[in-house]
Amino acid sequence: MNSRPSPFWNLPNALTVLRIVAIPVLIGLLSFPGRLASFLAALTFLAAGMTDLLDGFLARRQRLVTRAGKFMDPLADKLLVSAALIMLIPLGRVEAWLVFVIIGREIAVTGLRAIAAAEGLVIAADRWGKLKTIMQMSALFALILHYPYAAINFQQIGTVLIYLAAVITVASGFSYYFTFFHPTSSTPA
Repeated sequence: MNSRPSPFWNLPNALTVLRIVAIPVLIGLLSFPGRLASFLAALTFLAAGMTDLLDGFLARRQRLVTRAGKFMDPLADKLLVSAALIMLIPLGRVEAWLVFVIIGREIAVTGLRAIAAAEGLVIAADRWGKLKTIMQMSALFALILHYPYAAINFQQIGTVLIYLAAVITVASGFSYYFTFFHPTSSTPA
């Protein structure tokens, strides 16, 4: 679908901006210890994550796909995930090396996409990239929530999910590099 010049302030772009605005709220909430702050941070993260699903759907459905939206949407995702991961390190909810692997992959793929764009190529999100986002968001929601609720240990669930997310994150990074260096090869659908 082609990007078209349209006003910046449409509903999908506003939702993307809202996701970025949620980041300082998330950081603030994760700066306070305790169950209530973690619960409110998890709700904030969940609401921000839902805007990711909604903005793309609305942009395609209402034909409001813009260049600004194509740039801002993945940037907002990366900022939200990175902020959550970094804030969880001092809380002891995720290991620093794992955060480095995930954020390092995000930077590497962003750089690859910039190189591709300079050559007039677009590397679209593939199945691996979408699965990566879902796994990261699910893991982070559980890790932010952290405390047990109704005998469900969210920290344990989040820990398992973040390791799975890291594996998928690295695999999706390889997928993007493979697509770039082998453009005639079929890409994962």
